[in-house]
This record gives sequence, structure tokens and C-alpha cells, in this order.
Amino acid sequence: MELRWLEDFMALARTRHFSRAAEHQNVTQPTFSRRIKLLEEEMGTVLINRQTLPLSLTPAGEEFLALCHDVSQRVAVSRRRLAQLADQHAGRIRLAAPQSLLSHFLPAWLGQWPVPPPITPDLRATGWLIDDFFRALARDECDLVLCYWPCAPCGVEPDTQDYLSCRLADERFIPLSLPEADGQPRFGLEGASRLPLIAYHPRGLTDTAIRSHLAGLGDTPAFSILNESIQSSNIRELVALGYGLGWLPESSVEDALASGGLVPAGGERWWVPMEIRLFRRLNNQQPAVAALWDSLMSLRPGP
Repeated sequence: MELRWLEDFMALARTRHFSRAAEHQNVTQPTFSRRIKLLEEEMGTVLINRQTLPLSLTPAGEEFLALCHDVSQRVAVSRRRLAQLADQHAGRIRLAAPQSLLSHFLPAWLGQWPVPPPITPDLRATGWLIDDFFRALARDECDLVLCYWPCAPCGVEPDTQDYLSCRLADERFIPLSLPEADGQPRFGLEGASRLPLIAYHPRGLTDTAIRSHLAGLGDTPAFSILNESIQSSNIRELVALGYGLGWLPESSVEDALASGGLVPAGGERWWVPMEIRLFRRLNNQQPAVAALWDSLMSLRPGP
């Protein structure tokens, strides 16, 4: 059964005349009559008494008319609701990002806007690896990806030819350790032969960037990996408990560095430079995303 058949029947019930009802529905009378006949066949009963002038409804037709009005009202309400949802979706920007960026970068970044963009973080993404972020972009499961990105190529970055990106800020991943009583790191990198490491997931971009940076130094200690984690907050917790050293985003540990609760495990040559980048699909035509991107292009701090 087609919804327009119900609308045809209600028009016929109002006019009690096939020609006028057909005109109201913008179809020819033969087409209109055929649709009313198909409706009756679908319902398995006669709905129109064609022997009276004007036309009248059979008892079944009267009952069916009430049902048509109810269905029509429900459909109208549903259409309005779906239109509202479409409007809301059109203005909402779905963002995927690691937990540390949601906690320590995104709020401050949004606070810099006179009118913050309508960004809604996807909390599922806090457990994703870099490939998961770009798969979500490709499948239109999110509009933007906010992530750490290595300053120097490390060989495992996702293919970004179908995406646009914008550098929002610089970041450094600092090797940190619990301090000893004299303020020196419990696990110092200089001169050590082997150290316990609280590491990032080995398939993650951050872990690869750190390893690539260390390989360029040439005189690094061996590491005994005690734990591997996607989230830097988990690494920080284990480092703060004194189990080993770990690399953490500088912006997320400013409080611990200021208080002396954590100290660098080595000088700046051990610090890994990274960028905070925002990515979008080239063919994302959502107005809110396009407006945000246009603003970023005029304000971005670098290439």
C-alpha cells in the first residue's frame, strides 16, 4: 500500500466527487479512480458507495477514514521530527580525537573562538588507533579527526591524499619519570643501559614516532616494556606510581612538572616534536565543516 492512496481516499471523502478529488491530487480521473480501486483491493473491502449522489462511504469506509486521519497525523509529526533532526545534523560537527586531546587541548582551543563551532566529540574514538580514525573519516562516521602527527615522516602514517589537514598547534612528547628524593629522575636516560618503559600501543603512530626519533639519536638504552597503552593518561598513572618512564604530551603534564611530581628523564634531545593536526575529507560538503575550515585557513599558525 502506498501512502498517497490514503491521501487520495481522504480527498475523495472530503469532496465526495471523483473528478474534484482527482484535480485536488493533481492526477487524471482515470488514474485517481484506479488508485482508489487498488486501495479497496488492498484492504479487501468496498470503501466507496458509488451508487449514491454525492458519493458516500460504506461503514468500512468510515472506519478506514478515521484510520487514514490518524496515520496522516503521525506521518506529519514524523516528517517534522525528521526535518528537525536533519537540521540538527547539518549544523553538528562530529569530531574524533584521542582522550588527551579531548581533555587538554580541545576545551582551550574552542575557548579561543568568539563563537565556538558546534563540535560534538565522539567518545568512542578515545580507544582508537590512527588507522581507526581515518577509516571513520572515510566511512563518514565522523567529520573531523584531531590527532597528534609526527613532524618528521616515520613510515607508517596513513595515506592522506583524500584528506585536507591543518596544523593547529605544536606539541612535544617528553620522557618523564618519578623523581628521587634529590629531584633526579628515578629512570634517567643519559648513560643508562636498560630501563623499564611504559609504552604506547606498538601499532600506534605515537609509538612509531617516538621510536623513529630515538633511532636518530643512536645511543639509546634498551627498554623493558612493562605495559602498552593507547591512552596517555594510563601511561601517566603508571609512570607516577614509579614503575618506569614514559613519553607524555607536554601540555598534559604541565601541572606535574610545575609541582615536581614528575621530572624529565632526559634533556631536550630526547623530547619528540609532534604537531596537533585536524583532518577532514576532501569531499565533505557539510556547511558547518566548510565554514570552520574557511576560518581555519585564514587563522592557521602554519602550513
